[in-house]
Amino acid sequence: MSIEIAGLADIVRVHAGERPDAAAIVYEGRTTTYAGLDRAASQVANGLIAKGLKPQARVAHLDKSSDLFFELLFGVAKANGVMVSVNWRLAPPEILHIINDAEAEILFVGEEYFPVVEKIRDGLKTVREIVTLGGRHGVWEDFTAWRDRQGTPDPALAVRPQDTAVQFYTSGTTGLPKGAELTNANFAWMFPLWTKSWLLAPGVPNLVCLPMFHIGGAGWGIAGLFAGATNHVVREFVPAVILETIQRERLQVMLLVPAMILFLVQAPQIRETDLASLRLIVYGAAPIPVELLKQAMSIFPCGFQQVYGLTETTGAITLLPPEDHDPSDARKLLSCGYAQTGVDLRIVGDDGADLAPGQVGEIAVRSPQIMHGYWKLPDATERAIAGDWFMTGDAGYLDDKGYLYIYDRVKDMIVSGGENIYPAEVESALFGHPDVADVAVIGVPDERWGEAVKAVVVKKPGAGVTAGELIAWARERIAGYKLPKSVDFIEALPRNPTGKILKRELRLPYWGDKVRQVN
Repeated sequence: MSIEIAGLADIVRVHAGERPDAAAIVYEGRTTTYAGLDRAASQVANGLIAKGLKPQARVAHLDKSSDLFFELLFGVAKANGVMVSVNWRLAPPEILHIINDAEAEILFVGEEYFPVVEKIRDGLKTVREIVTLGGRHGVWEDFTAWRDRQGTPDPALAVRPQDTAVQFYTSGTTGLPKGAELTNANFAWMFPLWTKSWLLAPGVPNLVCLPMFHIGGAGWGIAGLFAGATNHVVREFVPAVILETIQRERLQVMLLVPAMILFLVQAPQIRETDLASLRLIVYGAAPIPVELLKQAMSIFPCGFQQVYGLTETTGAITLLPPEDHDPSDARKLLSCGYAQTGVDLRIVGDDGADLAPGQVGEIAVRSPQIMHGYWKLPDATERAIAGDWFMTGDAGYLDDKGYLYIYDRVKDMIVSGGENIYPAEVESALFGHPDVADVAVIGVPDERWGEAVKAVVVKKPGAGVTAGELIAWARERIAGYKLPKSVDFIEALPRNPTGKILKRELRLPYWGDKVRQVN
């Protein structure tokens, strides 16, 4: 690239100059060139500035994936705003919390979520305007009409490397999502390093199928555009559609979570699908069962690459490359690889001291990819970032060659189908039921989702509440994917002398002799 990309807005500027007519995004039969994406981003930026958006103000997005998301993303970047893509799977009260916490001033919403926004509209504290994406509303302005009224000159605002570009919300052990602030510098550091290992390059057909509220969705899409690839964006993951897209568009690269890999290998259409174009499947967000990985490796005629990272690390920080995917080496397949350029790893014990290879402790990371911090939560930021080191909350160990192995989750997080679910939030929803005396939520092995949410409940004396009634109760309070898939009833929860629930004891009957307490 002839011009250094120092921030998100530079991505479309550079490629519009170098490959203006190349396809940047393909979505539902609609192709956007790099020149077209750059022009649309300038129009969005000019429109936001005209609406009074100041540098570093927040803009919220509530919709499934589309090409319009990227027009909005880069438009916000050119206006030096901060993009906040809201998890559309959440319940209305949770969506309201995120938009209010971000202090978003303008909300862009897809037609599918009009009813949600109408329901929470009176509770939105800072939203001044609502603009609709891909649908007409009687009151709110239409995105396409609004965008097309704006001027096309690039506003060329000054943007600093340390300015926040994107704010992803990640759940916490308290149950309240926290806004992780990722800066222009975070993205500018990682993409030149990572896109090469991901085989992303100009013109490479790249699948973008994870939701945009995930670093694995928006981040992967940004990586493809950074490299000048052609992003084939799907609105949501449907196995038959994905397989048909691979064959029709001759896709070469894609990022999947393990549950997606499972759904694809189980799809009847895979037997007739031409997969010969694939060169690399990158996977992460949750550990993958070794047998599933072996099955996928036998079906897909391409390399596999595992990555490990978090929202707070701007995504991937370790890499298990294709050459380490030897089906005969089951132990190596359990690893999530070694640290990449600029990434330092430590395994820390309870006393804060470094542990020797093979000893399990909390994984700490030092890298230019570490987030600026949690939005307006200085105490949480201070707890998470000790000096230059980010404490991941994941437990694992390093072997004598520097390969990282995830062992357990320090903070009891459950990963189901690539989604992070924190037990405290589910426990809070269940504990309010009048028949519940005590409750603990754990993750248990699930062949389909990796892990499933299980509630272990102590009933109040004489109570006759059923599992179905408790799940229905929780459904009114939290998102559907967080709901317990099953409920067990016991007489008392195991606790230590200080009253802390011993969740490892609760998990043991379900995990048995599995090496890892994650699946």
